[in-house]
Amino acid sequence: MRYCRFQTDAGPQYGEVVDRSGEPWIERLLPPFEEDPWTALAGRPFQPIPLAAARLLAPVVPRKIVCIGRNYKDHAAELGNDVPREPLLFLKPSSSLIGPNEAIRIPAISQRVDFEGEIAIVIGRRAFAIGPDEDVRSYIRGYTIVNDVTARDLQKSDGQWSRAKGFDTFCPAGPVVTDEIDLLGEGAAIETRLNGEVKQRGHTLDLIFPVERLLRHISQAMTLEPGDLIPTGTPAGVSPMKPGDVVEITVQGVGTLSNPLIAAS
Repeated sequence: MRYCRFQTDAGPQYGEVVDRSGEPWIERLLPPFEEDPWTALAGRPFQPIPLAAARLLAPVVPRKIVCIGRNYKDHAAELGNDVPREPLLFLKPSSSLIGPNEAIRIPAISQRVDFEGEIAIVIGRRAFAIGPDEDVRSYIRGYTIVNDVTARDLQKSDGQWSRAKGFDTFCPAGPVVTDEIDLLGEGAAIETRLNGEVKQRGHTLDLIFPVERLLRHISQAMTLEPGDLIPTGTPAGVSPMKPGDVVEITVQGVGTLSNPLIAAS
């Protein structure tokens, strides 16, 4: 199943996304997601609309966003960093979350703000201390796209990453969540474009720490709740953005996350 979250006259709603003649449409409304999001579908009347015609919101409302740093060897190398010995975790605040086509605001105090295209795990049910022999698939609702926007100069000067990665609008996500790709098997390719020019190309088969390792590692430290978001890391090719730019991140089977850049007021 694929689903989105979008704005309606009645407020934010979830909707199931299906293909019609090769184009994605919002087919029907879904209830707010609980422990098992795929079992109960809302039978409320709804006139299907093209996904492109909807005002899309971030497809998740996470309690926390647990990010993974330096999870591709080539990205660690391009910034002059060693490959970590275990997953490198950091948090982005939920206030940084925005949806597709919403503007990323460039703060005046930063001289370099980079994009980081990533595939993110969406948690489907409560998880703590996942065992070494447990199948982690049962904890995964699906996957979406995230841009881990980073004020690179502040990241370097601060020595820790909370401010540099935590500005409002620094976590675009969407356009949908899907369980129709398999990051534990064949994986997925990711591509980032800045103003139409390809800047990043990567594949989750190149992750230093794969999905299974990430979920087991994170859940030893903190309880993961339904809707929590885990961006898995970015491949090489990160570069700065400026007001007026448009950044697009594409994952086959998920779609394209596009956001314009503006200067913060």
